[in-house]
Amino acid sequence: MRRIRWNTPLVVALTGLGLIILLGIAAPLLLEEEATELSGAARAHVSAEHWLGTDALGRDVLARTLVATRLTLVMTLAATAIAAVTGILLGTGVWVSGRRVRELGLRLIDVMISYPALILALVIATVLGTGPTASVLAIGLGGAPAFARLTANMAASVAQRDFVAQARLMGVPPYRVLVRHLLPNISGPLLVLLSVAFANVLVALSGLSFLGVGVQAPDYDWGALLNSGLESLYTNPAEAIGPAVAITVTGVLAGFVGDGLAAALDPRGGRTKATATRPAAVATPSHRAPGDALVTVDGLAVVLPDGTRLVDDVSFHVMPGEIVGLVGESGSGKSLTAMSVARLLPEGLSAHAAELTLDELDLAVPEADPRRLATEIGIVFQDPSSSFNPTLRMGGQLTETLRVHQGVGRAEAERRAVEALEKVRIKEPARVMRQYPHELSGGMRQRAMIAAALLPGPRLIVADEPTTALDVTVQAEVLDVLRDINRLSGTSVLFISHDIGVVGTVCHRVMVMYAGRVVEELSAADLLAGRARHPYTRALLAASPRLQNTGTGERAPLATIPGRPPAPADRPSGCAFAGRCPVVLDAVCATERPRLIDDVACHAVHQEVHAS
Repeated sequence: MRRIRWNTPLVVALTGLGLIILLGIAAPLLLEEEATELSGAARAHVSAEHWLGTDALGRDVLARTLVATRLTLVMTLAATAIAAVTGILLGTGVWVSGRRVRELGLRLIDVMISYPALILALVIATVLGTGPTASVLAIGLGGAPAFARLTANMAASVAQRDFVAQARLMGVPPYRVLVRHLLPNISGPLLVLLSVAFANVLVALSGLSFLGVGVQAPDYDWGALLNSGLESLYTNPAEAIGPAVAITVTGVLAGFVGDGLAAALDPRGGRTKATATRPAAVATPSHRAPGDALVTVDGLAVVLPDGTRLVDDVSFHVMPGEIVGLVGESGSGKSLTAMSVARLLPEGLSAHAAELTLDELDLAVPEADPRRLATEIGIVFQDPSSSFNPTLRMGGQLTETLRVHQGVGRAEAERRAVEALEKVRIKEPARVMRQYPHELSGGMRQRAMIAAALLPGPRLIVADEPTTALDVTVQAEVLDVLRDINRLSGTSVLFISHDIGVVGTVCHRVMVMYAGRVVEELSAADLLAGRARHPYTRALLAASPRLQNTGTGERAPLATIPGRPPAPADRPSGCAFAGRCPVVLDAVCATERPRLIDDVACHAVHQEVHAS
């Protein structure tokens, strides 16, 4: 269990609530007789004998207030538990269910939240009748929609994080995703929500009793006592002050407990010093990939529900031991293409292809073996801060694939994880295994992500802009790690980047994408030598920073590409680059889509070839 970092609000609040709980346990045993004994001193004022006076039947108000603590706390805890369990299960359950169940669940939450909780509770109380049990059920069920809405909103952001996508790729059951990934990552806000809910439930239950539809005589809680005290508010205000103070103090202490626990249990909230490092129709088969290609993508299309193609007819292959780069501007479809290969497309998108395979594994069918997907494809995401679950230690996350899909024992899995961390140049790997992600620098987290991808011995690593969030020095280190892995292990890499200079130095072969389509394929040597043929590729090279000068002692200005890529829904029937192209052929480019011939898709280039 994670060590709690005690703080002053938590200690004070727990101490205060502990005293109230002790009063709730002891008062009925010690003061029951005094609280129920009738006397002739009806409505007596405050005195040494009766510190808060007496009620209309001469019973001691202080004793009754203390005795009522037990019933009030038991009812509040029970109603809070009903609201929390029902709401949390509904709010998080929709995010580990299928799309249809999720949509239905979210709409149900919207309908339920549209009714005020207290009105809903009054309706339920009217149906169930009066008494403690009916009040608890009414307030508990009435408060569940608010829990469900807030929990669903918090779970939504976590459900879309990279580590949850990895868990789904590994075939982790929904209940395990819920318990291991969703709930731990929203536990801090949930604790605060629980504390606020406890205070609200306390007030609501007291309100029902105050209105006469809650606890009935001879039972009594603080709400019932408050109702009785208001009858003599002008003659003996102390009779109402007792239960009012009890309700207020208990609610405030509950709020402090939630805030204190949220800070105490949050692994990012401590003072642990982080260790830094130095710097939609499917196309017919058309792509003739070599027979020994590891990955074959032919006619890939990534489609929105309305039929809009974000990626349109993309074809390429990756050979064993080869690094293939996908490069282009933001929005060109690079990441969607790579995530189609990894089967990690965002929800709502669908991938179709004439062929989409990893060796003999068909990646296009829904029933693809999740074990093979988890072990034969490694993923390196672009944001190291979201690559790992922040509530779990690194060791458990690094070894999960080995233990779940390869049946490796814990000790052996940890040994392999330490070796993998050493391979990616992380110092003191045994200590890193015991740390939380926030205790690592961005470069260490990214290298740890590479180590996690390597551990199962994948045949392909998909590196989705793995250096975007890192500084230049750390970028170089990460790129060196990927090159070493490819050279020493022979692992193929599909490398995605918007930086054409980086792609040229890392990859063997480069695919240039524009507006969801491949416009040119060339070797890294040709790219670095400036032997690109497509106008878009040339424009990207011209826009890359250079150290050369013009011969006059001044650096040549960077070239710019006028305009912007068309939106997927507005993509023209002809060449998508025509509006920005310096060599556009008006007669053909606007109406006829260029085909990828001799590794380039450009009417102007094809015309030059024919002319020569």
